[in-house]
Amino acid sequence: MRSLEHHPQISPSWTVQLDNAEFLEKRRFIIKLGKALHKFGTPAYRLEAHLQSISKVLGIEGYFLISPTSMTFVLQHDTDQEYNHMARVKPGELDLGSLARTDELVEEVLSGKRTLTEALERLEEIANKPNPYGPLLTLLAFGTSAGAFAMLMGTSWNDVFWSALLGFMVYGLVYRAEHSKRMAETLEPLAAILCAIAACGIAYFDPYINIPVVILSGIIVFIPGLALTLGLAELAARDLISGTARIMDASMLLFKLYFGAIFGMVIGNAIFGEAIYFEPEPLPRWAIWSAVPLLSAALVIIFKARLKDSPWGIFAGIVAFFSAMLAGIYLGESIGIFFGALAVGIYSNLYARWMKSPASIALLQGIVILVPGSKTYIGLNTLILGETMLNQSHIGTQIFLIFMSLIAGLIFANVAVPPRRTL
Repeated sequence: MRSLEHHPQISPSWTVQLDNAEFLEKRRFIIKLGKALHKFGTPAYRLEAHLQSISKVLGIEGYFLISPTSMTFVLQHDTDQEYNHMARVKPGELDLGSLARTDELVEEVLSGKRTLTEALERLEEIANKPNPYGPLLTLLAFGTSAGAFAMLMGTSWNDVFWSALLGFMVYGLVYRAEHSKRMAETLEPLAAILCAIAACGIAYFDPYINIPVVILSGIIVFIPGLALTLGLAELAARDLISGTARIMDASMLLFKLYFGAIFGMVIGNAIFGEAIYFEPEPLPRWAIWSAVPLLSAALVIIFKARLKDSPWGIFAGIVAFFSAMLAGIYLGESIGIFFGALAVGIYSNLYARWMKSPASIALLQGIVILVPGSKTYIGLNTLILGETMLNQSHIGTQIFLIFMSLIAGLIFANVAVPPRRTL
């Protein structure tokens, strides 16, 4: 069979139409891929770099501007074909399983195992795939994460038990919000209000619980520590628009949660009266250490990571926590976070090389153990009410240094072990 260039009956206009059809299919794939990865919580600077590399391989010149709420695509093929696409999107939520499946799909397309038409259908399947763990396991993960966080705070078994129950209640609200738009709009502050009222009610019967800590543990899945860290990472990568937008969005979420907690405590005290607090027995050291794998295992389900990736994610949390703890013994807590971030950054880049998967799968599950989201909440409480939680003094001066240590650790990790994948 002769090629198109030498076929005597194929006119140049037909060749142009075939080129246009090919360009159309490629740009559809790039745009749909970008929207899917954004939906799965990919940071803007990683997403822009990934889309540029994919476009280059497909023979298209691509320029991208990504923010948490908007996406701009400029795709050029030859000098006379340029396509601009702008989209309004909602901020993505972490879905590490779908992120890994999408990355595998891209590899299949680039290696020729799938056509672009097949890839577009597969992207649709991935985007609409239901939660692989189902409501029951997710309920257990919410309760475990709340209880494990209370264990990390080193308070008491009373706090751990009640925090886990509040975590179950919070998932009930999350499940309802998935089926109600009105509930979704008020989910975070409503969860904080109900947790605060419930904690005040519990303190009426159990004076050994630390009300602020139990409230914070119950709503810990909403505390935007990871979002603040990603926003600062985007600023460090000079992605100024996305970084600023993400930080402002996370700050507003933190304010809504804090207002909900204070408002709920006022209502709870009005109903049940002021609680009398008795100092309980603190948790043993082994309980605090065992909280790390428990919290990491719960995050596997909450972040919807695949089962085959779960051991790597759990180990990432262990690497991050114990590296930071050991370094903190000798260098102080804030600088210890730098070494925790450095260790988990190197680990995630090695994971990406060994497993040929996105480094984000291990990195995000590890770094979330280190992010000072709870410290930011506690610092906000200290600033507004002048009260300290868990006798953590000078916490306001630590928060900024901890954030900077996190970002510096991730930057140096990429220097020590350069990432070979953009995601």
